Amino acid sequence: MSKLLKPAASRTGGPRSAAIHYRVEIANLQAHLFAVTLTIAEPAEQQVLRLPVWIPGSYLVREFSKHLQNLRCRQGKRTRTTTQMDKASWQVTCTRGEPLTVQYEVYAFDNSVRTAWLDATRGFFNGTSLCLQVDGQNHQPHVLELVASESTTHWSVATGATAQKVDKQGFGTYVAPDYDTLVDCPFELGPFWSGSFSACGIPHRFVVAGAPPSFDGAKLLADTQAICETEIRFWHGENLKNNSSTGKKNGSQGPIPFSSYVFMLNAVADGYGGLEHRNSTALICKRQDLPRLPRTTLAPTNHKQPEGYTTLLGLISHEYFHTWNVKRLRPAELAGYDYTRENYTELLWFFEGFTSYYDDLLLRRAARIDNATYLKLLAKVVNGVAQTPGRKVQSVAQASFDAWIKYYRQDENSPNATVSYYTKGSLVALCLDLTLRHEGKTTLDTVMRALWSRCAGGPMTEQDLRDVLVQCSGRSFAADLSNWVHSTAELPVVPLLERHGVQVHQEPDQVAQQLGLRVKEANGLLIQHVLRGGVAEKAGFASGDEWLAVQAGGDGAWRLQTLDDFTLYAGNAKKVTAIVARDRRLLHLPLTLPKPSHAVRLSVRDAARADAWLGPQTAKPV
Repeated sequence: MSKLLKPAASRTGGPRSAAIHYRVEIANLQAHLFAVTLTIAEPAEQQVLRLPVWIPGSYLVREFSKHLQNLRCRQGKRTRTTTQMDKASWQVTCTRGEPLTVQYEVYAFDNSVRTAWLDATRGFFNGTSLCLQVDGQNHQPHVLELVASESTTHWSVATGATAQKVDKQGFGTYVAPDYDTLVDCPFELGPFWSGSFSACGIPHRFVVAGAPPSFDGAKLLADTQAICETEIRFWHGENLKNNSSTGKKNGSQGPIPFSSYVFMLNAVADGYGGLEHRNSTALICKRQDLPRLPRTTLAPTNHKQPEGYTTLLGLISHEYFHTWNVKRLRPAELAGYDYTRENYTELLWFFEGFTSYYDDLLLRRAARIDNATYLKLLAKVVNGVAQTPGRKVQSVAQASFDAWIKYYRQDENSPNATVSYYTKGSLVALCLDLTLRHEGKTTLDTVMRALWSRCAGGPMTEQDLRDVLVQCSGRSFAADLSNWVHSTAELPVVPLLERHGVQVHQEPDQVAQQLGLRVKEANGLLIQHVLRGGVAEKAGFASGDEWLAVQAGGDGAWRLQTLDDFTLYAGNAKKVTAIVARDRRLLHLPLTLPKPSHAVRLSVRDAARADAWLGPQTAKPV
């Protein structure tokens, strides 16, 4: 059991008079422990404290309280009786009129964007992992005081939280008008790389933890600036004169809803993801996907942008777009968060799916990728949805509602029973945009801005979308949305693309798809998923099988290491025997080879028509 730190004066002398005050200290780097002291100025007689079980933007109950330990409560020098009510709630018996002090520790060793991390090289936390919610006082002013330890005096702080009194490194006190605002501002701590730029007059900061010596920070800043300016103009038009701090109209769509923004990127050996916040985002990527300085030794510079870096730019575009579409324009069911349980909505196909449509499209409009690259990315999404049997089982609206138990809890049967509201939702947006453009009265861009105006950048329902579609296009899209969103009908992707100058080519599927398998190639072939209706399912393959060998004819069996080996040894045989190991038992499975199936490849057929959709767009008043 580690010893809790005693309350001490802030190194910046920050005030302690707020209704709710959190003091966050680095208790033990090697043990990965934060120490938190919560002071409640006016507690209830039976004060309830709760730690969230989920974090907005990531729809899974993650049980953050499992990392909370050594909870102690006192008033003055008197220890107060504390009773645990459930997995994440505690009740403290208090004397009215006297401040309550609550001390506890949080174990922080999850190197993701969702929780908290602490070691000798870096610290990170979301408020939902560290800050107990004071029942009945969520709307009171909250203060978070962040204190450095002797071993972290060389560290700095990055956050979107409002600073009240901080030192030059960022340690000190931060204020929020309520609990929701406080926990929507993650903190990055450490000796990270930091750079800044202005986008449409708004200051932006980008920090990177774990960057290697080859990292080209200037390129990352320039590309991110182009993305941010494109997205700000998407939402607010071209005539930008005032930022949100003025409170005045900014273009045709009102003021920009933030006065500053922070990107926090954690570069690791292997990882990918992001989580949006009101004026910041936490990102994680592979270190090798960062942009690199031109090489002067070892090898000539490759001027082609690596796919991994394009993926990172798409992630940046996605999370930044969420600043409008999710953090402000958001499902009516999530107008106020209940942190104690699942918060259900059928609209993730819109909020995540439409954001997924625009993330790569706005990369194209920001001139970070060309048409060919964009269409390659789009083809990957089209093929991914088409190759998911679950699209015939689950509608994208159902997928949204079931995110809590299905999308974030994938298993061997997930491809057969579910569809992604990210990928299919993005294709719904594509179909809607191309249909509107074909009919010639409006575009999805205009619809999104009209929704922003109609809902005042706040909660919305599907009916709001339907109404705005009528307003902008002059007709109802009720039947279209019913088919595309609330049923398992196929989407009219191919004919719509062809109408907009895109050539759709049919090419042979990859071997795994033709067999109906998802495999992991690591010192052999491990079966991860067996797709519904495929020849592998008919042969009797099961998830977890190790595919050892294949026998075609009477020439004996051939050992497999990759699926390319299968095509080599099966040759033109119509039937083979697959030898698999299941629970250490060897099975011989009769595998009938299928007729070739096809995936799509996209290219530009009519440049003028394609550019009318993919090229720079001028925002018009709505």
